Amino acid sequence: MKKQIISLSLKVFLFLIISFHLNASDQTWDLAQEGDKVILIRHSLAPGGGDPMGFKIDDCKTQRNLSKKGINQSKKIGKLFKKNKIPVDQVLSSQWCRCKDTAKYAFGDYKEFTPLNSTFQSPYNKNEGKQLKELYNYVKKWNGKGKNLVLITHYSIITAVTNAVPSSGEIVVVDKNFKVLGTILTD
Repeated sequence: MKKQIISLSLKVFLFLIISFHLNASDQTWDLAQEGDKVILIRHSLAPGGGDPMGFKIDDCKTQRNLSKKGINQSKKIGKLFKKNKIPVDQVLSSQWCRCKDTAKYAFGDYKEFTPLNSTFQSPYNKNEGKQLKELYNYVKKWNGKGKNLVLITHYSIITAVTNAVPSSGEIVVVDKNFKVLGTILTD
């Protein structure tokens, strides 16, 4: 009897958590449908951390790249945007291959934007202040005219501007002041 009560309590608890998460995702999509939001997306699943020593930004073979699961996650992101009728003004991506691939598989059309580049490891960690200033200035001047600005970037940039701690492929919806309005997991 005691085991059954514990089991039932656990099931109710899990149901409540899942229901809360689904409702929070719905509310976040609703906000994105309104437009004029900045939508930060951490690149999809690319196993590992950082990049190999001596990697080259213009050579994908030297970088950590999307796995098959990451490619599928990127395609799912694009389908979610279409399903939820999210208006997109433009898609900007870090120059890292895993971000460009996330953009390509999710949205097709995108532009590279250096302020979104990773600042996680040397020598790129020295660029953080300059990049963040450029990013803030760009967003301040941006006028979506009812559409959203999609930025595909890295953990280091999203955390620096929002204090959010995104998973691979996670969507973080913010206002132009980078105030987090909601997040959506896409795993």
